[in-house]
Amino acid sequence: MKSIVHLPCTLVSMVSRAAPLRRDAVVRSVGWVTAGTLLANVLAYVVQVPASRLLGPDGYGEFAVLGAAMLVASVPALALQAVIARQVVRGSSPARLRRLIGVVFLAVAALSVVATLVMMAVARTGPAATAASLSSAAPLAVIAGGQGFLQGAGRFRLLGSVLAAVGILRSVPVIGAVVAGADATGALLAGTLGTVVAAIAVGVIATREGVPGDRLRDVEVSASAVLAASGVQFVMIVAVSVDLLLSRAVLSPADAGVYALGAVATKAAFWLPQAIGVVAYPRLADPVRSAAALRRAVAVLAAIGAGLTVLAAVGGPLVPIVISDDYRGVAGLMWAFALAGALLAVLQLMLLTAIARNRARGALPALAVLVVEVVVIVTAVGSVTGLVAVSVIAAACAVAATAAWLTLERSGRGPDRI
Repeated sequence: MKSIVHLPCTLVSMVSRAAPLRRDAVVRSVGWVTAGTLLANVLAYVVQVPASRLLGPDGYGEFAVLGAAMLVASVPALALQAVIARQVVRGSSPARLRRLIGVVFLAVAALSVVATLVMMAVARTGPAATAASLSSAAPLAVIAGGQGFLQGAGRFRLLGSVLAAVGILRSVPVIGAVVAGADATGALLAGTLGTVVAAIAVGVIATREGVPGDRLRDVEVSASAVLAASGVQFVMIVAVSVDLLLSRAVLSPADAGVYALGAVATKAAFWLPQAIGVVAYPRLADPVRSAAALRRAVAVLAAIGAGLTVLAAVGGPLVPIVISDDYRGVAGLMWAFALAGALLAVLQLMLLTAIARNRARGALPALAVLVVEVVVIVTAVGSVTGLVAVSVIAAACAVAATAAWLTLERSGRGPDRI
């Protein structure tokens, strides 16, 4: 699973409200989280290589569709991690937070049954493969909850190790199953079993994590907070994927394939600085330090995004040489794809700030832009250049609109209110 993340130059975790971390400690924290996140993400992509080659077109098609379904199913887990981390910062008791994890686990397990039936009807996937895939949604909630404890407590070195271990446990069994000759159902079942093992391990770690005594105030938290955060996370996931999802509807099959390659640069620019969010999030949840932490994190993300955009512009001409001459048409546009991903990374930080401040309505400006983007793509786009242009403009508008909302929301209340 992809963990929530952020990075700063002076950003600090809230191990103590009175004693901020030194800059070198922040760098080490980001380094650990980045390493863990990078390993997990690389393994998730590596899985696709043997799966696409050994499962065959039909088997891989089912495998890939159910993988996309799991991306949506991970929304409650991502939201739960953000809520748990926020409440650790605010001082909710560990017992109360563990009960919340249990409630979300049961809710997701029930929803997974419904989702299995829906996927079988809509995507025409087999019952065994669908159940094997979506059965991992509930254990993901346990994993996310445990990661939220570590994130909120500022245990970033341990969090980075947990992220790496979870990535290994979820991906390596799938690779092993495919290489051993398993079909799509066997591969998905192996991944689910690995997820269950990871959930047990993370659950054990989480039971040993508490809230520092100087922050323990037993602040109340309910499942509705996870539901609200899930809405924000859902907007973010759709914003990152909507152009690619609609590409086959508005472009020729060949152009859609070209666009898919360019979208790799978007995903790289979006996910690469993800560790910044994990480290910054506890400070974003602090009403006193939230505004300053957001400004510093945005500055760091902007610098990283500018660097990646320049790198994509320089490396774009190499695409026909390294990949294939069939993709020459996208070589000069790689910088635009990277720019879109960089803007979306900033948007993600802002939406996480809305979650940290318990203001889920902060996703409404981005949602409005997303609706307009879909309408424009469906009615006016007919080329690779046009689609990536709409993607960049929409990402920029979403960032501007969300920034304006956060500014107005912040100015409308005092620093002690949350």
